[in-house]
Amino acid sequence: MINENFLDKESILIKSGNGGDGAKSFLRFKGISNGGPDGGDGGDGGNVYFVGDRHKTSLIDFMYKHKYLAEDGEKGDRQNCHGKNGADLYIRVPLGTVISDKETGEFICDIYEDGQTRLVMKGGRGGKGNARFATSRRHAPNFSQKGETTEIKRVVLELKVIADVGLIGFPNVGKSTLLSKISAAKPKIANYHFTTLSPNLGVVNYYDNSFVAADIPGLIEGAADGAGLGHDFLKHIERTRMLCHVVDISGVEGRDPIEDYKTINKELKNYSKKLADLKQIIVLNKCDIYGAEENIKLFKKHVKKYKIFTVSALTGEGTEEVVKELFESLKDIPVTLPKEDSGFIYELSDDTSFSIERDEDGAFIVIGDLVKMLIRNVVLDDMDSMAYLQKILKNKGVIKKLRELGAKDGDTVVIGDIEFDFVE
Repeated sequence: MINENFLDKESILIKSGNGGDGAKSFLRFKGISNGGPDGGDGGDGGNVYFVGDRHKTSLIDFMYKHKYLAEDGEKGDRQNCHGKNGADLYIRVPLGTVISDKETGEFICDIYEDGQTRLVMKGGRGGKGNARFATSRRHAPNFSQKGETTEIKRVVLELKVIADVGLIGFPNVGKSTLLSKISAAKPKIANYHFTTLSPNLGVVNYYDNSFVAADIPGLIEGAADGAGLGHDFLKHIERTRMLCHVVDISGVEGRDPIEDYKTINKELKNYSKKLADLKQIIVLNKCDIYGAEENIKLFKKHVKKYKIFTVSALTGEGTEEVVKELFESLKDIPVTLPKEDSGFIYELSDDTSFSIERDEDGAFIVIGDLVKMLIRNVVLDDMDSMAYLQKILKNKGVIKKLRELGAKDGDTVVIGDIEFDFVE
């Protein structure tokens, strides 16, 4: 749903920073070209966070920028210098923004409070420098570890307005005018349908207290089935604690006020039982227009489920009673809570997981995140690096698993681009 400055759903690409590579370096002294290893570790990549910002009211910023990348970690350096960690990325979103994974649809988090900061994606770990691989038997390791790379993910941002009271009703019944009278909001108002194409929020003051009211764009018949912009409008009522149903009682547009009332409530019920069960008051607007008095009597005769108030939103007559009723009703209604946080974070790969398959030639193919880690770390033409590979394969259980699968002397084992003969 797009207005000049309003957007309530958008998808963006996010990526945390890659880890910096570890350095391969040796101490240098006068007369000694290669001393001990002194290659430092690479820096960690920056994390990606979402932050609630009460000053933002729309996702319009994300319409023009779709890719958000945290900073990569810097490479390690000689003299055991650690590479600089990449700067974290903080993406500011309006309150009420629900974030989910685009591919799977999995809910991630609900940004509900100002300043709320939620980690969504961790940065890649920096690689170890060759100094970290020195042991009592390996004095001059000629290899280092590459930094961990991260993947781009697409997430969906969906804004659902946070308000205590939702003003609902057909187009052009006076919701925006009513909001302008009871709050400091200044919505666009004109005498034609669908003046409002996005929710307008206003803070309503009642003595030393206040609450937030939202003018929900006009609903039409079939809205719950997606007619018009039905789903786009209805979802913004989901967080409200109660509803103020505005009805044009004048009938000047040739519509039946009672049928309008029934139609809107039917759409609420079809969309969500929760919405249909919300506390509701009815505000009969345009009572100052000739002929409204008879319609008021008829309406009150047929509709008895909710409290009814008569107002002229244009002049402000009767609006004080409406504000008082809304405030008194809200005192007994629990505050709406955000969706429970899923705890979901785009995790880095698990360096210990692997599986083994056999190809048509009988070779054993090792696959999984362990292999990705080894590819980053192993230098094929370096004996120390290959010894490190053998040690990891043994410690992580790969050799044991190969034996269990029947590997014998001379069988081919493939790990990434590395191919070697199995030796008992």
